[in-house]
Amino acid sequence: MIGALILEEKKPCRNWNLESIPQTTSLEITSIIKLNKHTKMLNNSQNIHPFFFILVATILEVSGDAIIRTSLYNHTGIARVGLILIGAILLLGYGTSINLAPVEFGEVVGLYIATLFIVWQIINFIAFRSVPTIPIIVGGTFIVVGGLIVSFWQK
Repeated sequence: MIGALILEEKKPCRNWNLESIPQTTSLEITSIIKLNKHTKMLNNSQNIHPFFFILVATILEVSGDAIIRTSLYNHTGIARVGLILIGAILLLGYGTSINLAPVEFGEVVGLYIATLFIVWQIINFIAFRSVPTIPIIVGGTFIVVGGLIVSFWQK
């Protein structure tokens, strides 16, 4: 990762003892400092339960999608563009949240899908006043149960 940030030109940093840090450039030191700050931020996210990230991600994803859908079908001009940008920001938040979860995505994908289905129905009702039909409830029950099996079945 750091190697990708280093330029070809090697300029020694004036404030460092080059004998203790051989061939270190000021750009490399800056990259290491930035990496350490990001590592500390990511380590702080390790203390938060993964379900929090999943819940936030699903709320952002479904809300962003609902706003974009509304903008495409109910608005024109500047309002449409503005709402699409808001939806895009929410979808960016979704991607960020799900990737900050302190577990591998494959480990929580079942729980994510189950949560996504539930949140999708809630937002669908709030935004579009759409009540789930019997087939959606029955199929959704299978989705939720399947998601829980995928996430919590002990091998």
